[in-house]
Amino acid sequence: MSTEMIVPVDRETVAALSRSKNEPAWLAELRVQALEKAAELNLPIVEKTKIDRWNLQAYGTPASVNAVTAWNEVPAFIREVFEDEATELNNVVVQHNSGAVYSQLQEDLKQQGVIFTDLETAVREHEALVKEYLFQAVAHDEHRIAAIHAALWNGGVFLYVPKNVEVNVPLQALFGHDDASATFAPHVLIVADANSRVNYVDNFISVEMSEPSVINGVVEVFVKSGAQVNYASIHHMGAQAADISYRRAHVENDGRIEWVVGEMHNGNAVSETTSILKGNGSTSDAKVICVGNGEQKLNITTKAVHFGKSSDSQMITRAVMREQASSIINGITKIEKGATKANGEQTERVLMLSPKARGDANPILLIDEDDVTAGHAASAGQVNQEQVFYMMSRGIKREDAEKLIIRGFLDPVVTELPNEELQKLLRRYIERKLGQ
Repeated sequence: MSTEMIVPVDRETVAALSRSKNEPAWLAELRVQALEKAAELNLPIVEKTKIDRWNLQAYGTPASVNAVTAWNEVPAFIREVFEDEATELNNVVVQHNSGAVYSQLQEDLKQQGVIFTDLETAVREHEALVKEYLFQAVAHDEHRIAAIHAALWNGGVFLYVPKNVEVNVPLQALFGHDDASATFAPHVLIVADANSRVNYVDNFISVEMSEPSVINGVVEVFVKSGAQVNYASIHHMGAQAADISYRRAHVENDGRIEWVVGEMHNGNAVSETTSILKGNGSTSDAKVICVGNGEQKLNITTKAVHFGKSSDSQMITRAVMREQASSIINGITKIEKGATKANGEQTERVLMLSPKARGDANPILLIDEDDVTAGHAASAGQVNQEQVFYMMSRGIKREDAEKLIIRGFLDPVVTELPNEELQKLLRRYIERKLGQ
């Protein structure tokens, strides 16, 4: 089987990509090996979703980008993520299609040793640090999608926070896509050293395009002993884009990862957010919401794997489906042998706004240790008409009553975003997706 049957690039294209970015030999070789592996590996197994029927060939080809030096030179559709596009963002990395075009980090953070830049630059300037962690959480040969990503990744983010450093301002990344012919595969790599703290936020956005595209993103987070990473991500892209995202964190002793994910995408999507609780006393808190409309097919998985003693995981996933959209919502708690005193709790709830909408909530507990606690709750159903009638009896119109119920259903996740501007942004996306 040739690699051309799997991805629309050949070995020489990938090698040329590495040369154009002045990558070290080990990374150039890793890209080529991953491309060759892609021809041998199967697609990932996605519960109850036949992704082999999706158009997964539209990766495009690597395209050159032009860096800019000022915020007002960043493409308008990216700046318009926030209502006041003229306000310059601090501590930000911007990717446009196949590469990073803008980055900024305030001087006092640099003086403390914080590194926040695009991953391509980090490979050149911080090679040893990147090499230690790149593709260690999500292996480059895990499955075909991961292998294609390892061969074609571009732009991305590298964030390193030294020991005992607390970053009190959010660090943001904006990933913008408006050219279906350009490969768009950001890779985010975060390392929080012992007893550090950081808030990171990213937004994936695109314009509506007439041609299909595949967005293949990977996130790797390493939380060292006593560190805490708060990771928030919002995806809001066009209907022609298939969005496949794998996020994975390794958490050591007494470390903590907090995920807040808003899946506001308009096309088909696979999203997997996983916490590997390796250390004793390690904790994870994941809150995910998604809204589906049209004929979207969504597969959203939140997962926690416990290895450490007294580790704790909490998951909340809430989904709203309208029109003919369908969703598979998976919550998976795996407690390995030896993870005594571990605790894992999860809740999945799906609200359907149309008789043709479908939602499947799947709580899964896999327990290999006796001395643990774990629990789950799941529900899928229509808007509660008793609540609607009650509010109507108080003079509220039916349409407004349903809106209030939906907002109340999703708000426990929205309010977890780290700042008010992001909360407003996510609420705006929710209103758009609900046609309100």
